[in-house]
Amino acid sequence: MKDFLRLLSLVKGYKANVIMNITFNITTIIFSIFSIGMIIPFLKLIFGMDTLKTEAVEFAFNKDAMLDYMYYTMSSSIENFGTETVLLYISGITALSFLMKNLFRYLAMWSIAPLRNGILRDLRNAIFNKILILPLSYFSEKRKGDIISRATNDVQDIEWTIIGTLEIIFQHTITLIVFIIVLLMTNYQLTLMMFLVMPISIVIIGVLGKILRKESLIAQQLMGTLLSLLDEGLSGLRIIKGFNAQKVVVNRFEKTNNTYMQTATTVMRRGDLSAPISEFFGMLVVSLILWYGGKLVLDPGNSLTGEEFIFFILLFSQMIPSIKALSTGYQRIQKGIASAQRIYSFLDADEKIYESETAIDKKEFTQDIKFNNVNFKYEEEPVLKDINLTIPKGKMIALVGSSGAGKTTIADLLPRFYDVIDGGISIDGTDIRDIKISELRGLMGIVTQEAILFNDTIKGNIKFGSEIKSDEEMIEAAKAANAHNFIMEMPKAYDTIIGDRGDKLSGGQRQRVTIARAILKNPPILILDEATSALDTESEKLVQDALQKLMANRTSIVIAHRLSTIHNADQIVVMDKGMIVQQGLHSELIDQEGIYKRLNLLQKTS
Repeated sequence: MKDFLRLLSLVKGYKANVIMNITFNITTIIFSIFSIGMIIPFLKLIFGMDTLKTEAVEFAFNKDAMLDYMYYTMSSSIENFGTETVLLYISGITALSFLMKNLFRYLAMWSIAPLRNGILRDLRNAIFNKILILPLSYFSEKRKGDIISRATNDVQDIEWTIIGTLEIIFQHTITLIVFIIVLLMTNYQLTLMMFLVMPISIVIIGVLGKILRKESLIAQQLMGTLLSLLDEGLSGLRIIKGFNAQKVVVNRFEKTNNTYMQTATTVMRRGDLSAPISEFFGMLVVSLILWYGGKLVLDPGNSLTGEEFIFFILLFSQMIPSIKALSTGYQRIQKGIASAQRIYSFLDADEKIYESETAIDKKEFTQDIKFNNVNFKYEEEPVLKDINLTIPKGKMIALVGSSGAGKTTIADLLPRFYDVIDGGISIDGTDIRDIKISELRGLMGIVTQEAILFNDTIKGNIKFGSEIKSDEEMIEAAKAANAHNFIMEMPKAYDTIIGDRGDKLSGGQRQRVTIARAILKNPPILILDEATSALDTESEKLVQDALQKLMANRTSIVIAHRLSTIHNADQIVVMDKGMIVQQGLHSELIDQEGIYKRLNLLQKTS
């Protein structure tokens, strides 16, 4: 229920639309009752059930006075214009009433459309912003497809929930309340008979709704798994084909898909059951009304006239769609609450990387970076143990060691992709947790082993995060990254779309574009994570040359796979099992018996 109320709170930003919707719905109800109410004088006039009322009648807000006033008005019109003319007028007024009813019904839907789409927009924005805020560790534990499912399928279900609820509250509930009041005014005995059967339908539908919510949650989780498998299939297509694993992958997908189909079918069948149940009980009430109302009409001692009985039946028939809408709307709400639980469990996920309320701005890097007794672990197993390291401004520090030694983790802690468990990291003596996250990351440029590019133009990728820079500065950055020449050979030069993840470019070209992006940002601190390890010799030479230009006069943290690229480092830090085991220049470490010398010999002989 808490999640449902949170959903309804989204409506607050659309108060004007809600007010208009309520107003138009009430107007629709008024015209609906008026158009049906014209049936009584119409029948009386056709069948001559009443003598003309020639005495003036005062108008008042009660049933008898309103009917008497209507009969007096009709009688005066018949005397002045004739019966056929008045009959034509009544038919025209009835048609006009139905026209106005449907006009205001459309306006009610028109006024709610911005709310429907606005809430979807707000939820998607919130989910996407949360994706960018959450730490990287969250996504190593969760499937991407499940998150995409929450932003698409679950959000769509939320629309049904919100709009279904608004329809119930603002349209159908108001309609039923007004209609029931009118029915009580017409004949309270028939109205009470109607209430004897309806509660049974409500109880049955309520039980179905609780079952439906549980099954809907399972179905939505399965849809998340399906989207994850689809994402894995698309991203791993080359490997799947290369290992002839199509059958394995297809079987896994089809198994999950079949389970989803069975669960979704059960959900659909349960949801579809509410409408027939409500319709059956509605018609059962009609049957009772026909039987009991017929008795009242035939009994000379009762005040229910034939035309009032027909009006009662017609008005009740107009209630049946609202009764059905209430039952199906309740099913939607139960299904939507399951979606709300999934969405809010994501939006409420612990961000872990928090920004202090007193965090300061920091535009410049002037002295050094220090790691002071830093300890870190992803789960239970420690990844870094008692790391103490000082990186002076303008120096190049290389991190080397075997896979899993903790090199990348050190680089990820500096821009606060993760936070240390114990100890601290400072820049110019200020703990990085006391610096605004945007300012901290603004001091850094990152080039990773995998060139992360977007399905945009080359220009858009180079200017990513540096949009205020001019085209001239962008071109200079591309030239410094040895990228300008191949870019100018592209079909539209800098305006060429490079495809998903830059697939239209070679590995070396992609890497040089990312280096151009870092050069254009012009950060004082660089983090290079094995930026050349995946390249061929020729591409590596071009990229290495670009990196040398990039690192000039900057503080650089280089995670090195090929030791030949870091011989000139100001300090080489050798790591093993999360600890620093050696530090020094290349010439110093090569003379020592240790991991660095062994790694160097292995690469020379390989």
